[in-house]
Amino acid sequence: MKSRAAKAPDTTVTDPALVKRAVKAAALGNAMEWFDFGVYSYIAVTLGKVFFPSGNPTAQLLSTFGAFAAAFLVRPLGGMVFGPLGDRVGRQKVLALTMIMMAAGTFAIGLIPSYATIGVGAPILLLAARLVQGFSTGGEYAGASTFIAEYAPDKRRGFLGSWLEFGTLAGYIGGAGLVTLMTALLSADDLTSWGWRIPFLIAGPMGIIGLYLRMRLEETPAFAAEVEKAEKDRPKVPLREMITGQWRALLLCVGLVLVFNVTDYMLLSYMPSYLTSELHYDETHGLLVVLGVMAVMMIAQPFVGALTDRVGRRPVIATGCAGFLLLSVPALLLIREGSLLAVALGMGALGLLLVCFTAAMPSALPALFPTRVRYGSLSIGFNVSVSLFGGTTPLVVTALIGATGNMMMPAYYMMAAAVIGGFAVWRMAESAGRPLPGSAPSVAAREQ
Repeated sequence: MKSRAAKAPDTTVTDPALVKRAVKAAALGNAMEWFDFGVYSYIAVTLGKVFFPSGNPTAQLLSTFGAFAAAFLVRPLGGMVFGPLGDRVGRQKVLALTMIMMAAGTFAIGLIPSYATIGVGAPILLLAARLVQGFSTGGEYAGASTFIAEYAPDKRRGFLGSWLEFGTLAGYIGGAGLVTLMTALLSADDLTSWGWRIPFLIAGPMGIIGLYLRMRLEETPAFAAEVEKAEKDRPKVPLREMITGQWRALLLCVGLVLVFNVTDYMLLSYMPSYLTSELHYDETHGLLVVLGVMAVMMIAQPFVGALTDRVGRRPVIATGCAGFLLLSVPALLLIREGSLLAVALGMGALGLLLVCFTAAMPSALPALFPTRVRYGSLSIGFNVSVSLFGGTTPLVVTALIGATGNMMMPAYYMMAAAVIGGFAVWRMAESAGRPLPGSAPSVAAREQ
């Protein structure tokens, strides 16, 4: 499908209505992905009882997070398939395909019999469904952020890109809110017996809606311009060129994504289980605190995104890195104090620091790569980093606490990530208000 964005000489003029539609569809897909992750993280203790043999609760939690982490191991494979495909056949087609696979994988989890019913087949089927999810999400974030970045006018790319992570938080709140409601209304036996299936089965209708919206999208002006450069079709870019030809940008991407995702998964995926299993905090209260933190993050998200358009991506990301380096230990000490106010203050501080990344990264990361390899190179760099460092965060930190007995490991892990992220910010170029590499300047119709 061709883009209807107008092209003036050396300038792309975008239709605000088309941009708004593109942002909505991309953000909804991200919300779908993170609805599943939110549900999986918040109901991890129950899933451990359903899919793994009874025994040590810590071992069950480790097994559950192991299945969670396994999906991230195949994300680079998905990125290597969907990324180059997105640079070859178009962003819109690939984003529609990833939506179908994500919805199918999540829906399938809700249909899997328990360990008590079919034995070892239950965790095997859970792992298979997680691998389908992981493979599909390998092309999701890079594609969605690329889609928005290539549609957005240069002066508003930060603001518009921030809505992608608004969708992430909305998905998390939807998933976590549903789990919190079920935890409050259902007995522990009912939740373990059948209640846990409900959030996963909701993915079916959500996927159909998301697919409909994505099928109605048009290709980005930047990709359409690339296609026009070829006589017949988009020339194929070798996978090797996406890696070796972009190795400096890939290293920066890995460093930025590392600090972004370690802190993201620590706060939104690991902390609910940390409060419950390690600190023996009341489960419902712990979930409500994290929901409140995410609601505050959602409110701040577009404002911080707009701030990156005014002051730049680098200062905002650097502020987040410095904050995690200096405040991770005090924040975790507050959380460990245990009172509702202390937990809320500690989690809130980490949440507001995380907004520095969630608001800036969707516009900063696509700007690292030229148009002809943007989807592919970003998919590879993003997913390698997420697989090695982000998605494994709950598993690694749980194992580190078990091995050392040191309950401050989450803080030390975030501090190490902040150091790496800070170095990447120091080496990256500022992209705010500037055209994407390989693309013409982009302005909204009303800016003419």
